[in-house]
Amino acid sequence: MRTGERNSLARRLALVLRHAPEKFDLEMDINGWIDVKDIIRQFKQSGGKRFHWLRPHHFRAIVETDPKGRYEVRGNTIRATYGHTVEIELDLPTDNIPDALYFPCDPEQTENLLDVGISPGGRAHVHLSASIRTAAEAGHVHFPLPTILEVDTAQMNAAGETIWHAGITVYLTENVPAQYISVIDNDDPEYVLARARWVEEEE
Repeated sequence: MRTGERNSLARRLALVLRHAPEKFDLEMDINGWIDVKDIIRQFKQSGGKRFHWLRPHHFRAIVETDPKGRYEVRGNTIRATYGHTVEIELDLPTDNIPDALYFPCDPEQTENLLDVGISPGGRAHVHLSASIRTAAEAGHVHFPLPTILEVDTAQMNAAGETIWHAGITVYLTENVPAQYISVIDNDDPEYVLARARWVEEEE
């Protein structure tokens, strides 16, 4: 699979598995799974000759080489592990959750989030990162200098809140109440290192 073919397939796969399976007349089960053979058939019908080469092992290759763990294959089915805007019931693992996770935000929204907590916005779940670095990278896509919030997930778990482990460094929850949120200082060493990498990339 050439790089262009892989990127085209990955974009279309994200649309189907995270946002709009109905656009390809595909049925998703309650946990987000879709039959791989059905996806192949619909992609070939809608893409003309563009996906004539598509086989089940191409989906497995995308799953196995994705650095963020965005997708999961089980038997003849595939699903996205996070990033959904469609409502699904998660059956992801909830054990071995770190005591703290991280969330990047617009600096102008920081005080509001500290007051009211974090909600999913346009997604089905709040997405939390395993480290300050990965939160910073996710936030930098949207903001030049995101504020990094620390979430006390140990206390959330103790209070009965559910947190799921989705991708490799991604965790999901329905919302984060304000009492579990604090702000990471911009001088935190891990955040300083992340920003130094951004400067190197821009030079």
